[in-house]
Amino acid sequence: MGYTPDFDMDDQPAAREHTGTAFGEILRRRVSRRGVLKGSALLGLQASWPGFARAPGASGRPSFRELAHGLDETLHVAEGYSCQVLLRWGDPLFPDAPAFDPANQNPDAQGRQFGYNNDFVEWLPLPRSGDSSVSGLLVVNHEFASSSMMHPGAPRARDLARDQVDTEMQALGLSVVEVRRQGGTWQAQRASAYNRRITPHTVMRFSGPAQGVRRVRTSFSPQGIQTLGTFGNCAGSRTPWGTVLTAEENVQSYFTGEAKSTEEQRGYERFGMLGTRTARSAWGRFHERWDLDRHPRAGLHAGWVVEIDPYDPAFMPVKRTALGRCKHEGCGIVVNRDGRVAVYMGDDQRFEYIYRFVSREPYRPGDPAHNLSLLDDGELSVAEFTEHGTLVWHPLVWGFAPHTYANGFASQADVVIDMRRAADLVGATPMDRPEEIKVDPLTGHVFAVLTNNTRRVREEVDPANPRPANRHGHILELVPPERDHSAREYRWEPFVLAGNPDDPQDHARYHAGVSPNGWFSNPDNCTFDRTGRLWIATDGFNDEGIADGIWVCASTGPDRALPKHFLRAPVGAEICSPCFTPDHRTMFCSVQHPGEGSGYDEPSTRWPDFDEHLPPRPSVIAVMHDQGGEIGS
Repeated sequence: MGYTPDFDMDDQPAAREHTGTAFGEILRRRVSRRGVLKGSALLGLQASWPGFARAPGASGRPSFRELAHGLDETLHVAEGYSCQVLLRWGDPLFPDAPAFDPANQNPDAQGRQFGYNNDFVEWLPLPRSGDSSVSGLLVVNHEFASSSMMHPGAPRARDLARDQVDTEMQALGLSVVEVRRQGGTWQAQRASAYNRRITPHTVMRFSGPAQGVRRVRTSFSPQGIQTLGTFGNCAGSRTPWGTVLTAEENVQSYFTGEAKSTEEQRGYERFGMLGTRTARSAWGRFHERWDLDRHPRAGLHAGWVVEIDPYDPAFMPVKRTALGRCKHEGCGIVVNRDGRVAVYMGDDQRFEYIYRFVSREPYRPGDPAHNLSLLDDGELSVAEFTEHGTLVWHPLVWGFAPHTYANGFASQADVVIDMRRAADLVGATPMDRPEEIKVDPLTGHVFAVLTNNTRRVREEVDPANPRPANRHGHILELVPPERDHSAREYRWEPFVLAGNPDDPQDHARYHAGVSPNGWFSNPDNCTFDRTGRLWIATDGFNDEGIADGIWVCASTGPDRALPKHFLRAPVGAEICSPCFTPDHRTMFCSVQHPGEGSGYDEPSTRWPDFDEHLPPRPSVIAVMHDQGGEIGS
């Protein structure tokens, strides 16, 4: 997730009571006797760090020469690798689409061009049933618009004119683009029938518990079945049946109004959707759908996980309400040992929760009609982390205490619409901004990334969030028993406490061998390669005077939690969503909001074009080994 000063997403919902345990005591209880850790001598000794047996085939530490920390105007990658800029904001996606003209932007042109602030990237091979690494579809989220970086004069988001608002709307959502590798480079195929833009105006439908209920019926959706558009899309995942899940995250700031004297006020307040601090957009001034005074239920149409089929341009995207409504960072999906699917989700805000959904029915390979219903029926639950190393999943199921009429829940629809409030009632653990959650394909362990929480005070410290004023974030490892992702209890371990291990104030924890360039801050996205190595992308390292980027480390064995620096962003940018072709010879990722914190007219960088007539442009890049080797070698 990224945000800009002119469109701040940093709102905070009502505080909840939560008591904690002293940091030193947490480490004493939770640290195992395997592995070695480097960090400050907070406990007066060199502590041990948890470690699990290496999985068969795990490659351990990558062999490339590590990139140095730094901060400048351009993109850097480790020695022996090259980066190709593949898709830039404004690039035409169709044969009749106009060329990018930043001084004369308009919504019609933007609707046929690559969108802004690309985040999540996923590769889907062509044909659908194959495993091609040279021909496929890229599905890319466009999370938000940086108004002061998009428009001449650097206007604030709330001050935009109607045409600028409409252009920004068309810049959000998703792009589906066919790409092919030809002659050692990647090329977008403008004439492809698969190419598609999905925007805040695209017709969609609800499915699951909230479909058709009174609370989601509006003048633009009188039956509560059809809905319009998606925006605020952060991370996502590819399903085992070949569709894509995209997560709506910071949707609150697009709405204006107070929804006064309506039943939705309580839920909106818990969501952080009301008040002048959150109304950072001019959308509601020109489009009544984003005015909660005129359409008090409109906000309930946002904050969901959306499923699309990139292979079928006629497929109507579906908002899967059984997965609940929150500020979804992502939705990591895995097939359980019994065939059912589990979806892990982080609610990306300070003191919010980690959720899980387990389908009622199993996944059936080759049965698309059945699989497209899997995410509509199952059990939603929320995580509580205990000091004894146990993670307990508490069901969020209507009819069982406390999710009953007595607490304002009349059906499962109410539970999923007000998922945060439902989670409050069962003692879920408030976390330090839960971001992406992914499953190690070799061990089945679940890795949860938490970006930061500078508002956590010492009295609020708990076992899973062990630092007050957490500036740097951390990563937890969740271990389902015998790879059972439907189990009621897991065990958990800290994986990394980010920050500078040579600064005692950071209380950072890594493998003892971490280099001066191997430490990082503000982990955000993550993914695994096929060897079980964890790739970590950061968002917020610029605050340390160091560029954001990508680090990679082993998740098991003697090199566990030993990061190496691989890719470095231009100033102001973050790197998002690394993903690999099946042969692991190309890594795609997003470079989002280059030049953030400056402005259109005098940007701190003009990456990637470095043309004085062009602003910086968020882009998708393709990273390849110069000798054709696998990424990480």
